[in-house]
Amino acid sequence: MARQATKLDTKKVNAELFTLTYGALVTRLLKDYENIDDVNKQLERMGYNIGVRLIEDFLARTNSGRCVDFRDTSEKIQQAFRTYLSVFPQITNWSTANDEFSLIFETNPLTEFVELPDHCLNLKYNNILPGVLRGACEMVQMEVTSWFVQDQLKGDNVTELRIKFVKKLEDAIPVGED
Repeated sequence: MARQATKLDTKKVNAELFTLTYGALVTRLLKDYENIDDVNKQLERMGYNIGVRLIEDFLARTNSGRCVDFRDTSEKIQQAFRTYLSVFPQITNWSTANDEFSLIFETNPLTEFVELPDHCLNLKYNNILPGVLRGACEMVQMEVTSWFVQDQLKGDNVTELRIKFVKKLEDAIPVGED
């Protein structure tokens, strides 16, 4: 009797594997560090290192050129979330100076199987994402800050990630190479 092959949705399997792996990473950090603030810093630092490397892959995949303004940057950030996490955040809440906006996530794959215990209420579970954004933007000569305004893990209806343009970074010339 021949065995019938079942068709797996590889994107869903990959997303679930990533979600579970990320949860294990956060759990390990909570065991390794005594202070939740240290865990938050470590998650942001790890995200920064990922962003520094991820931007090259994103630019190669999308064949994107330089951003013409911060609105263009917001659209590319939105595209990156679609590409790497299969989520479709909404771009909203632009500041009047057009230097700050929010990404609204109806669902967040990082938190799909997560429930924070009472002793971890100060944990910024998703803090890897602001780090990724900071690292990736620095590699394209843009300094940004980002932080979570709302978080579904903390009882909010949506997850809101705020991103603010700080300044354009000048290309650094290595010392001795004028």
